[in-house]
Amino acid sequence: MRLILRFLGFVFALTTVVLLAGAAGATYFVWKYSQDLPDYSQLQNYEPPVMTRVHAADGALVAEYAKQRRLYIPIQSVPKLVIEAFLSAEDKNFYEHGGIDPTGIFRAAAFYFQNYGKNVRPQGASTITQQVAKNFLLTNEVSLDRKVKEALLALRIERTYSKDRILELYLNEIYLGMGAYGIAAAALVYFDKSVDELNVQEVAYLAALPKAPSSYNPFRDRSRATDRRNWVIDRMVENGFVTPQEGEAAKKSALDVTPRATGAQIFAAEYYAEEVRRQIYERYGERKLYEGGLSVRTPLDPKLQVLAKKTLTDGLVRYDEERGWRKPVTHVDLSGGVDWGVKLGEVKELGDIPWRLAIVLDVGKDNARIGLQPPRTKSGARSTDREVGLIPVDGAKWTRRPLPQVLKPGDVIYVEPLGDRTGQWRLRQLPGVEGAMVVMEPTTGRVLAISGGFSYDESQFNRATQAMRQPGSSFKPFVYSAALDNGYTPSTIVMDAPFELEQQGQATWRPENYSGKFYGPQTLRFGLEQSRNVMTVRLANDVGMPIVAEYAKRFGIYDDMPPYLAMALGSGETTLMRMTGAYAMIANGGRKVTPSLIDRIQDRYGHTIFKHDERECRGCEADKWDNQSEPSLVDRRPVVLDPMTAYQITSMMEGVVQRGTGTALKELGKPIAGKTGTTNEEKDAWFIGFTPEIVVGVYLGYDKPKPMGKGSTGGLISAPIVRDFMKTAIADRPAIPFRVPAGIKLVRIDRKSGQRAGAGDSSILEAFKPGTAPPDGYSVAGYSGTDGSSPEPSAPVRTGGGLY
Repeated sequence: MRLILRFLGFVFALTTVVLLAGAAGATYFVWKYSQDLPDYSQLQNYEPPVMTRVHAADGALVAEYAKQRRLYIPIQSVPKLVIEAFLSAEDKNFYEHGGIDPTGIFRAAAFYFQNYGKNVRPQGASTITQQVAKNFLLTNEVSLDRKVKEALLALRIERTYSKDRILELYLNEIYLGMGAYGIAAAALVYFDKSVDELNVQEVAYLAALPKAPSSYNPFRDRSRATDRRNWVIDRMVENGFVTPQEGEAAKKSALDVTPRATGAQIFAAEYYAEEVRRQIYERYGERKLYEGGLSVRTPLDPKLQVLAKKTLTDGLVRYDEERGWRKPVTHVDLSGGVDWGVKLGEVKELGDIPWRLAIVLDVGKDNARIGLQPPRTKSGARSTDREVGLIPVDGAKWTRRPLPQVLKPGDVIYVEPLGDRTGQWRLRQLPGVEGAMVVMEPTTGRVLAISGGFSYDESQFNRATQAMRQPGSSFKPFVYSAALDNGYTPSTIVMDAPFELEQQGQATWRPENYSGKFYGPQTLRFGLEQSRNVMTVRLANDVGMPIVAEYAKRFGIYDDMPPYLAMALGSGETTLMRMTGAYAMIANGGRKVTPSLIDRIQDRYGHTIFKHDERECRGCEADKWDNQSEPSLVDRRPVVLDPMTAYQITSMMEGVVQRGTGTALKELGKPIAGKTGTTNEEKDAWFIGFTPEIVVGVYLGYDKPKPMGKGSTGGLISAPIVRDFMKTAIADRPAIPFRVPAGIKLVRIDRKSGQRAGAGDSSILEAFKPGTAPPDGYSVAGYSGTDGSSPEPSAPVRTGGGLY
């Protein structure tokens, strides 16, 4: 008995020593690995890279910008079904364990020893907490050291943070494939839905992805992805999160993935979105743009944006087709039984135009048979379907040539449906000419729409903001504004006669009118309405080009315009955006307007860090109505033009639409002012028009400036585009007249002589500043009257350098 007791005592002592040694070893082991553990306290202030989102004025998503497509979503906003799916797939005991799961570790260890030496990747036993430790603080290295550190960190994280906080970090950080980080972004990327709209099969598929996103790609290996999704559904049923019936129904459903586009989300808004991106980048830098989680609200009007693209495209195509057929997109050799569908599928298409690529199969006298490019599937691959159609003679009549002279087999062309005729198509060609349109709100400068060219897919160069073009006669209103501010009136007479300027070392400059004719003494109104070049040069010479240059700078047209007389005719270079903004200032009564594509920017926490509208709203922050005064806006923007001058030049530009070079818009029957612009050799054609509520600017021209052909003036090719836009844009708006500022006196004037007149076809109500209206009568030797018929006006005539 004593021997047994001694033996037991020995065993106890030995066990104690072993346990103490083991404890010491374990303590040393833990101490050793704890020495270089990362600081897990940084999780408290976790700020992951979050994508910047750009929204239109109505809240619609315009674009998203990110290196990691992530939307941060707090755990309180995560649907219960999503949490249940991820727990079922990754860590069903998450809310029970303390950071590591012994059962999972035992299972992984058994798998490891079973496959030791077989070059099989070890099975994971990581809990969600361990994955948080790895994703945030460690690397993806497959080693025992990393697993030990991961477990130690998981234990510490569990003691510091709540389960919900750990799960929130996991669900927002995890990579789920296709560039999506976190469940909110993945729901958008894979299904174009928010997380609260996902059904059982969709949340199960997302929960299947953390294990190996690339292995379960729905396009590369749909069968494997479906199997993994169904495995997650089975686990959800097993854990009681969904009923067996719901699980079976979800497993039978197809894996229907609807990828979200990565570019502009609103049709036709590509140029707008890219300009916003560029401005945010310049203002805040690359990191803030792609990782800062900014919320950007723009003034973009989606309906006006689509309308702007359509009317500009129609105008470019109209100009191009009037000059006949040029050539096909490319040519494919169809000899030797070549599969035309495969060849055509290899041709790059423009995805932002409403036309389809087609290949000519054969051509007859009455029609051409074509094969259409197969559409793309969701995965991006071309369909194997073959679709054929016909181009009848009237589908190509704009070419003004017989079909066999226009097309030949193998030509790759663009077509669009011919009316409602099934299987019949109209021939199209990409226009060689380019152009741009800007739509702006005159009172605020908010840019409502931009079309920077025919196709963003073809060229990302934004001609509205980046193209430096000569504005031509569209600059003249600012010369006339300078004159009206310096002693002239709309009825002042200026001589339209030959003008010469000797230039040292160069030929004498002799400006001419577009018609090549001279019209003698005419009023300022006539000069602007009919866009007389020589009158404008005389006017600028009399006012002084330094003053004109100062006005150009005030309006933001040029930063530093050289004071040369030729600049008065718009021979300098500026952008359509700048010109449209300058016209907006006139429409705004002369008050400064800054064109803006961004209304407001908020950071990831909702704090406003930029706001375009800087007007002060007094009384807008009241908690309740207590019979106080109504809120009022304090506008401290500088005045760049006398409001009375602004109205005078607006009235004169109304005449441009009613009687002058912009009569294409007269049919709209509403108060519209504007000005055409045509440069030398018709290299640029402009029209900028406005109502009290909207300003629209358009220019057309080749990217490498060259003559567009005789008659390609702003009035003939640009004004109709603005007309077509406004016909729809302001159709439902009331006809609001331009506001007449206090102090303006309206006097009936004879348009030809500039003198007072009675009612008649040649008379007009002209706007004058106080004390500048013509006298009630005049006298000429042997004659006096008030009918404006005197052969010689009694007032001096301004000729640009003296009295006439």
